[in-house]
Amino acid sequence: MSLQIRWATPADVPTILGFIRELAEYEREPDAVLATEADLLRDGFTEPRRFRCFIAQFDGAPAGFALFFTSYSTWRGHHGIRLEDLYITPSLRSRGIGKALLASVAKIAVDEGCPRLEWDVLAWNEPAIRVYERIGAHTQTEWRIMRIADEKLHALAGQAPSVAEA
Repeated sequence: MSLQIRWATPADVPTILGFIRELAEYEREPDAVLATEADLLRDGFTEPRRFRCFIAQFDGAPAGFALFFTSYSTWRGHHGIRLEDLYITPSLRSRGIGKALLASVAKIAVDEGCPRLEWDVLAWNEPAIRVYERIGAHTQTEWRIMRIADEKLHALAGQAPSVAEA
């Protein structure tokens, strides 16, 4: 049995979207995925690239993916890596595939001089939390994720003053 981690290509977009939908199902929000293949092609495979992605293959078949992008820390004065999604096909879990994907993203962070790699995990996802803690990650309990979207985002944007050119 062999594991290979490789960069995603445009030909992988249908697989990536399938994994995203499976992840949404696992996270109990099967109807939340609005992304399309065209969105993923535009944002991951044309300039400016908004994300990068690894595909894990196990015995030659897609087994999972890690999708990530650059963040920036004003306190550290450096960019970091933000892992958006990490997903392994359920029948292939507990074979080290997730850890291999995380290690591959960590290597990108180290190679690029990033001081940190961050991601979110649902509070109820104890199996994932245990895996993450075993590799040395810790939960940031003092921070809360804030989100504004859709109509409320548009309403707030409508209150913006005009911005002067520099």
